[in-house]
Amino acid sequence: MSRTGWSLTVRYRASLSLVGTVLRYLAVPLLVPLVVAVYYGETIAPFVVTILLTATVGTALERLDPDPDIGAREGLLMVALTWLMVALVGAVPYLVEAHGIPGIDPAAHPGSTLGHPSNALFESMSGFTTTGATVVGEISFDAHTRGVLLWRQLTQWLGGMGIVVLAVAILPQLSVGGAQLMDAEAPGPGIEKLTPRIAETARVLWGAYLGLTLLEITLLYGLHVAGPPLGMPGLAPNMDLYNAVAHGLTTMPTGGFSPEARSIEAFSATVQWVIIPFMIAAGTNFALFWHALTGNPDRLFEDQEWRVFLGAIGVLTAVVAGMLFAGAGFVETAPAQETFGSTYLEEIIETIPGNAEPALRHALFQVVSIVTTTGYASIDFNAWSPPLKYALLFGMFVGGSAGSTGGAVKVVRWYVILKTVRRELFTTAHPRAVRPVRLNGRPLDERAIRGIFAFTLLYLVLFFVGTLVLFLDTVRVHDGMTVLEAMSAVAATLGNVGPGFGSVGPMGSYRSFSGAGKLLMVVLMWIGRLEIIPVLACLTPEFWRR
Repeated sequence: MSRTGWSLTVRYRASLSLVGTVLRYLAVPLLVPLVVAVYYGETIAPFVVTILLTATVGTALERLDPDPDIGAREGLLMVALTWLMVALVGAVPYLVEAHGIPGIDPAAHPGSTLGHPSNALFESMSGFTTTGATVVGEISFDAHTRGVLLWRQLTQWLGGMGIVVLAVAILPQLSVGGAQLMDAEAPGPGIEKLTPRIAETARVLWGAYLGLTLLEITLLYGLHVAGPPLGMPGLAPNMDLYNAVAHGLTTMPTGGFSPEARSIEAFSATVQWVIIPFMIAAGTNFALFWHALTGNPDRLFEDQEWRVFLGAIGVLTAVVAGMLFAGAGFVETAPAQETFGSTYLEEIIETIPGNAEPALRHALFQVVSIVTTTGYASIDFNAWSPPLKYALLFGMFVGGSAGSTGGAVKVVRWYVILKTVRRELFTTAHPRAVRPVRLNGRPLDERAIRGIFAFTLLYLVLFFVGTLVLFLDTVRVHDGMTVLEAMSAVAATLGNVGPGFGSVGPMGSYRSFSGAGKLLMVVLMWIGRLEIIPVLACLTPEFWRR
């Protein structure tokens, strides 16, 4: 008992023990980039060191409590610490690659960006939280090994459906208390229990996630292979097996890490059209796929959140496509010009206005990419005019569906808020009326509605405070960043979107921020992925009191 009259009641050893279990098993996916490194004759040191580290630290933590018994608070603490620990360990391959190559000049070698601990942690947290924001100055096989770039993409795939959800699916020791762990990690107001056993529900979700990933990889590589025999050499000429796997691993988690510096712009229009429906699928509640595949496909089309999600995409796309087609969507100078030269800017300005297919494709691709928080780019939207940028900024707050891999606020929360406001207006005019807020025909609990308002308010407060702190930091270091750039950087990291505007645009990076600014955004990504409340709850004194 402490002098203040309260004692720790959270069984933190149980939480740390389960964190250790997850860490120990993280050594298994690290074998994938290790095999790739061996195949391409690259150094295996980044992965051997990390495997040994995860196994050692994981085993040590696991022994803190041989028989962990978790409740609601232990579950929240375990989930928050797991995401922090995997990000810390996931940074090790970047550090080892940057410093483990003899003769490397940390100041001149492009790959050495990740040699700084804050940069490596930023990249790792961005990967696991599926944010897709990068500090890498040069993304190429000249600057980085294929093994490390694949690890970068694999972190997103592991984080997409949820590391803890995966652990619940495959580790029997997490079956007890698994529902609490999944609720703490799952995106959205709650997770739908699809089967009587929560571990089986976790396996169903991961099965759908794996199946869609494999389908996309097959289609992308199939376009590459089938193009020449079918007399269509331009179908997907650059989508080799490595790229197909890399983009399959980063589409379904709505991650956006591409091994190409120009993201999806480096590929054909066919590839861009193929990726669009997979981004939409990634932003859809995965439970709906289960209902569709088990004989109830109507659930997909009857779901109000999904219809609003598609409606928001449709409206935004129509606005953006119309302006691009009319030629009113571009500016004459842009960071894109600084990056790729005036020829690049002239090309996109001349080829899109008046041409329906590219205007619709780029509009749909970018709107879907931003709304689902994937963060891919089919074009450098830094060249777009301010009204279109503000439309994309708005899209950063929409987010995907609850139960999807998308980030940000989520469609269902905005929908419930709008319906609640409408109810309040109605009951003001009709004081005796009783009018519950319904979702999919069922009345919502008032406590759930209060939770939605609390989350959205916290989200907006974090956004404004984060923007203020980040902008003041850029002033402190004489960075010269505009308020819009700072706003987009905070919105993109808190919402796990990835690219913002200006220097942090789709062809840029977060490299120029100070170490303090990057650490701020690491925290934002961590809090944003866990939907704020689980992390903040662990930081309150009430959480630790009896």
